[in-house]
Amino acid sequence: MIVKTFVVCVATAVGVPMIGVYLVRDVWAIFPDRLPVSVYVWLGATVLAVSLAVAVMTLRVSPARAAITVVTAVVIVAACLNQINMVFAAYPTVRDALGITRVDDIMLPDRHQKSLPVSAHGPLDKMWASPAGLSRRGKITSAAIPATVSGFAARPARIYLPPAYFTDVPPRLPVLVLIAGQPGGPQDWISAGKLPQIMDAFAAAHTGLAPVVVVPDATGSQLGDPLCLDSRRGNSAAYLAIDVPAWIKARLTVDVRPTAWAVAGASYGGTCALQLATNHPAVYPTFIDIAGTAEPSLGDRARTVMEAFGGDERRFEQVNPIDILRRQRFSGSAGAIVIGSSDRDNRPDADRVLEAIRAAGMDGHLTEVPGAHDWRAFSAGLSVELPWVARRVGLTG
Repeated sequence: MIVKTFVVCVATAVGVPMIGVYLVRDVWAIFPDRLPVSVYVWLGATVLAVSLAVAVMTLRVSPARAAITVVTAVVIVAACLNQINMVFAAYPTVRDALGITRVDDIMLPDRHQKSLPVSAHGPLDKMWASPAGLSRRGKITSAAIPATVSGFAARPARIYLPPAYFTDVPPRLPVLVLIAGQPGGPQDWISAGKLPQIMDAFAAAHTGLAPVVVVPDATGSQLGDPLCLDSRRGNSAAYLAIDVPAWIKARLTVDVRPTAWAVAGASYGGTCALQLATNHPAVYPTFIDIAGTAEPSLGDRARTVMEAFGGDERRFEQVNPIDILRRQRFSGSAGAIVIGSSDRDNRPDADRVLEAIRAAGMDGHLTEVPGAHDWRAFSAGLSVELPWVARRVGLTG
C-alpha cells in the first residue's frame, strides 16, 4: 500500500507540472517562453511534497505527526519556490514577492513652475552645474496614467526621478519609457530590475543627471498579454505611444523633443520596445530591446494573428516590426539589441532583429551580457546600454 501510494505521488509530481505548463503556454497562451529544465524539476518537487503530505494526512496519524507533516511540506514547498525564483531572479526579497511598497517612495511632486531652458548647443551635462548639497539618490513614485485615447485598462506606473529633478530650477531632463515583461508589471523593474540602483549609479557619475524613467503598465494585469498591439486584446500600443507620452509631457518637467526620448524593455518589454520604435519612430526614435523576440507572439504566428486580428494576416503585417522594417527606412532611429550569453532561445531573434534594423537604415548594435532569460541579464543590459542612451537623448556628449 505504501509503495503504491508513493508511486502515485511520484506520477502526480511528474504529470501535474507537464500538464500545467502545457495549459499555460499552449492552451491559455499566458506566455510563450520555454521554461528551463530546472523549473520543471522544482515544480515536480513541490507537487511531490504536497502529494506526500496529503497521503500522510489521509492515514490515521497523531496530531503531532500531522503537524510535523504540514510544517515539513510547507518548508519544502517554500524552498522549491525559492529555487524557481532564483532561476529568474524575479523577487530579490520577501517584500518584493508580496508587492509591498518601498518605504522611501514619495508622492508624485507637482510639476515645476520654472525650469532651465533646453539648449540646442550641446549635451545637457556640459550646460549643467550641480548645486551644492544635491542628493546622490533619486526618488521612486507612482502615478495612474489615464488612458484618454486608448481606453486601455492600465495599472499605475512607477517613475524614477533623478537627483537633478529636485532642484529649485531643474533642467528639462530626457525621458526613458521602460517596459516590463509578461507575466509581470511595472514594479518588476524597480525590484528585480534594480532600476533605482542602476539610475542612482549613473546619476552619481553625472552630477545628479539621469533620464526621468517612466515604467508604465503595458499588459493591464499580471497575466495579461495584449501583445503591445491595438487589437481585440486591448489597445496597448495606443496607450504607450499616445496616452503615456501626453501625460509625461503635461505632468513632468522633461524635454519634450522626440530626440530626447527613448523606449526600452526586457522579454515582452523588449519586443514591445521594438514595436513602438518601428510603429511610432517620431515618438521613440531610440530603443533598447533586451531579450525580446522578432515579432509579438502567442506561440506561433497563426495563433497570434487569429487571437489579435481574427485571422487577418494583412492587419498583423501592417504593425509587425520585421514586416515594417522590410518596407520602410529609419535613418533617424537607432536601436540596441541585448541578449544574455546563455539565452539560446532568443539569440536567433536578436540576430534577426539586428540584421533587419540595419537593413532599414537604423544605427544598430548588439550587446551580449552574462545571464540567460532572467532579470540578471535584463538589469545588466539596461546598465550597460544606459550610457549609449544618454548620448542618444542628449544628456551626455
